[in-house]
Amino acid sequence: MSTFTILLGGNLIRTPRLDRQVEGSRVIAADAGIGHARLLGLVPELWVGDFDSVPADLPADLAAVPRQTFPAEKDKTDGELAIAAALERGATRLVLAGAFGGKRADHAFLHLALALRLSEAGTEVLLTSGAQEGVPLLLGKAGFDYADGTLFSILGFSELAGLTVTGAKWPLNQVEVAFGSSLTISNEVKFDETGGRLDIALGHGRALLLVHPYPLPES
Repeated sequence: MSTFTILLGGNLIRTPRLDRQVEGSRVIAADAGIGHARLLGLVPELWVGDFDSVPADLPADLAAVPRQTFPAEKDKTDGELAIAAALERGATRLVLAGAFGGKRADHAFLHLALALRLSEAGTEVLLTSGAQEGVPLLLGKAGFDYADGTLFSILGFSELAGLTVTGAKWPLNQVEVAFGSSLTISNEVKFDETGGRLDIALGHGRALLLVHPYPLPES
């Protein structure tokens, strides 16, 4: 498996879990995302964008990263271009670091939708801010290693059917969820006396698991 970390311009905090997720990966920065390289102690192999959001006072090793420059008026975001560059280099797994928050809600939404499309096409995708992370849910069953008590939501990008959630405070069994429903917002991982894990099965629809493994104090 060839893992690439894509440094995007959204919010990012460094956590031990994030360090493990990006360890040993190849790195590509999208425009302002280069600032996260300093936070994570990484040096990207490529820096992609129109460079209208370059952080000030970059250290010499980051300022010298090879650039792939695009015009400001283009039909793809810098993040999508960085992802395309990773796929061209053989990426089979993507960690989209800085995929949430920031100044552009439209970019954050794009990252969620793009992650779903990439996952359906066979590329494993993790979106993360360090504090929260997103995983596209494919049809079928999947298990997750989150700790007991971890807050999570399932975001539906369509009507959902055959949704089963076990290992949760509020389990679900083969339910249908209308598009735009809040039924699957704010659940918690819940183990029994023998332990367990969060398991989610989806029969129909498009959805993304949004988890808060490192909740910020204000949340």
